[in-house]
Formats: sequence, C-alpha cells, structure tokens
Amino acid sequence: MQLRDHIESPCGLRYVFEQLELQAGYTRRWMLDMPMMRKGEDIAQSYEVLRQFVRFVEDVDTPYINTLQFRLQGLKDIRTTIKNLGQQAVLDDIELFEVKHLAILAVDVAERMKAHGLDKAIAVPDLNEVITILDPDGLKMATFYVYDSYCQELRDLRAQMRQNPSQQEELLAECAEIEEGVRRDLSKQLVPFAKALEEAQIAMAKIDMNLAKALQIKQLGLCFPTISKDDISRYEAMFHPQVKDALAQRKRAFQPVSLTFGQKPTLITGANMGGKTVVLKTLTLCQYLFQYGFGIPAQSADIAVKDEVFFCIGDEQSIEKGLSSFAAEMKNIDAVIKASRENRKIVALIDEPARTTNPTEGTALVSALVKVLRGDNVSLVMTTHYDIEPTDARCLRVKGFENGTMNYELVEVQDGEVPHEALNIAESLGIDKEWIETARAFLIMSNSTQLEGLSGLNMANSPYLNPSNSRGLKTKGVEFDPLGEKGGNE
Repeated sequence: MQLRDHIESPCGLRYVFEQLELQAGYTRRWMLDMPMMRKGEDIAQSYEVLRQFVRFVEDVDTPYINTLQFRLQGLKDIRTTIKNLGQQAVLDDIELFEVKHLAILAVDVAERMKAHGLDKAIAVPDLNEVITILDPDGLKMATFYVYDSYCQELRDLRAQMRQNPSQQEELLAECAEIEEGVRRDLSKQLVPFAKALEEAQIAMAKIDMNLAKALQIKQLGLCFPTISKDDISRYEAMFHPQVKDALAQRKRAFQPVSLTFGQKPTLITGANMGGKTVVLKTLTLCQYLFQYGFGIPAQSADIAVKDEVFFCIGDEQSIEKGLSSFAAEMKNIDAVIKASRENRKIVALIDEPARTTNPTEGTALVSALVKVLRGDNVSLVMTTHYDIEPTDARCLRVKGFENGTMNYELVEVQDGEVPHEALNIAESLGIDKEWIETARAFLIMSNSTQLEGLSGLNMANSPYLNPSNSRGLKTKGVEFDPLGEKGGNE
C-alpha cells in the first residue's frame, strides 16, 4: 500500500500532508507513491534523517532556508526523459535542457547540503561531468542550445549563413544534419549517467520532503516517536492537528488525550460529543504518520509497527454498491477479521460498530467482535454506546461533564457500562427545555418501572414520576437538572 491509498482516510491524513511546505510538484507525486514502511529499521532510519533536518532548521537562519526552498522549486519531473536516455534514445533539445537543468540544480543543492553536514544524510550524486558535457562554454546557465563549441564545421556553416543570407536556406539543411549528429553524440555520452540522474532527482525530492517535515514538526509542535519493543503503543498528550486548528479558530483549546493500548482489546465508552471518535481518528492518523515517517502530534509516543491499519468509522452507505450503512459496515469489519486470521500484525480502530441496528443484536455483535478480534497479532481499540460484558478487555471511559464543561480525559473503569449524559449535553447546547424535561420524565418512568419489576414495590404514586419533582434525582450516576440551571457550554 502506498501513501496515495491512505491519503483520503477520514482520519485527517490529507490535512497533515497538505500542511507540508513542499516546493516541487515532483516531490508531491513521489511522496504519494511512497510505500508504507513495515519494518522497524526502515522507520528508525527515516527518523534519523529527519532529526538531522530538524537540527538544520533550528540552527540555520530563515533566509538561508528560504533560498534552499526556492532552489528546490526548480525540481521538475523528468522521469520520461531519463527513461528515454536509459534506452539510448537520441534526446531532443528540450530533453537535453531538462538533463542540464537537473544537473546544475543537483550540484547546487549538493553543495548546500555538504556545507551543513547533511550530505551523508541524503547523498546527491555528483553530476558535474554531465554539466561539462552539456555546457562546453562553462557558462553554468540552465539553458540548452547546440553551441558552436560542439563542432568546428557547424561554427563555420553558421558564420557563412550570417555573411551570406542568400545561401541561408541551402546551408540551414546542412546545419540541421550536423546538429542532429551533435545531439546523437551528446546522448551517447550521457547514457552512463542515466542512473545517477534518476538518483539525483529522488535525492532532491527527499531533501524537499524532509525539509518540509522538519518545518512542520517545528510549526505544529510534533514529536519524534520511539519504536515499541513490546507491541504496545503509548501516547502522552496526543492531539489531532486538524481539530486543534479548527478549535483555535473558534478561540477554543484542544484537550490532549493520553492512551496506551495493544496488549488486549481496548473499549472506549462515553457520552455523545465525548470525543471518542476524535480519539480513534487521532490514533489512526498517528499510526499512518509513524509508518510514513512524519512527526507525531503528541508530547511523546512509543508506537508499535503494524502490517495493516484498519479504520472503520461512520456512515459507510454505498449507493454504487447497493449497500446500506449496516451492510457496508459489516463488510468492512469482516475484512478486519479476515486479515486477523492471516498472521498479519494489524491495528483495528472501530468506531461504534452496529450502531445502526437494534440495541439487542447490536450489543451481541459488539460483544462477539471483542472476542473474535482477541489475539496477539491484533491491536483493537473500539468505541461503543452499548453496555457490553467485556471478556478480558480494557475498558476506558471519557470522564464527561464536569462543572458544566466536557472533560475528554480517558479513565479506566471496571466494566463497559456506557455513561448516560445525553440529556445533560443536549441541555448545555440550549436545546428546547420542554423537550429535555419531557425526555427526563420518560427516562425516570422507565427506570421506576424497572425498579418496580425487580423489587415488587408499587411506585405508581412516586413523586419522581412528575418531572417538576425530579430535581436532584440521580440515575446511573448522572445528576438531572431539568430546568437547566447547572448546564454549561460545550
């Protein structure tokens, strides 16, 4: 799988990619073709190179960085020309110009890298000999012309054309034949450099990419991760750059979240608007960024390397395939189960599975999924609204409403019971009071009926069935305030 296969993931990977200050269109295309790294040593090596670029942007003045970026804007995609050269084709003037331009740019960038000790991090092949071939007058100009310097006979013919305009048409054909011979000879001389030209183009794309990543780490406050040695991922103060930016525009702050997972299934419960989906998006984003060598949005991160990343979220309805939301969701989760049985190390991040079916069957499906996806090769994090009986699973809960505001911190609990805070949250949003109070009355009546059935007590005359008398009643740990006097703003 390549970056282009993951770029549209709803986790927000495209947002981070688009924030890179890439200078060349070729770099962008080259990055999209990058395969996801699946070996720890490859990931470690990519971060070692990136660390050197971070030190570079911290130590070097901004004008120097801007000049380097300006030079990298000249990097063009000449893969077709290099391929033609490798196949020993005769290059035309435009292709020879492309080769010369690339060689001059490579020599300039290589000198800048060497001046700051980055030449060992990313080696740019020496293309000075290519410049010598294509620049016989030593002008070091990024232009190409079949110069008089290439051939004395050509020089003489051109002189005759200038002195005898009447013979110009006759001499022009002769000149064209000699010029083609020069191109043929130049192309032949350049054939041995085809591989070096290809490597130089890629090396400068790597420089462009690492410089952009280093600047992004500095601008967004990203961290360098470590590679987990026990297949458990640990994040301290993790945040989602896109959500954080959106909140900042509204003069609000993002609350970072810390989380450890991987040893056994992790279930996250919490109220609506409790940030559970954002947690899954952030975990997915971090996994991709890690395996593509980006900075990680967290204070610190120790991340396990995986073969595959599965992110199942939201309304997956497909009109083209004729699938309902439930059917599409089941298909996606089925792919996760199949992958887990193929001895591949996967991370599965599943947001409220079976949310679109009835609660009885939904609870059964979610409970069964936790059992099915248990295994040493699967790291499962799942959010749910269902009260399930977790079997050897770690249960986390969003702290929820505190003093009128939402606390998104994850705390460990003993079971998978879902907190009931929907009415409090709706009230904090300024939703119609009559609707909220009526809903509370129905909820109290339902709970009273359940208690009556369990205890045999007659609660028909209970004052709590009247919503006006329900102030201060606590049900499942939630304090009801039907008049909205304690509600805060989310």
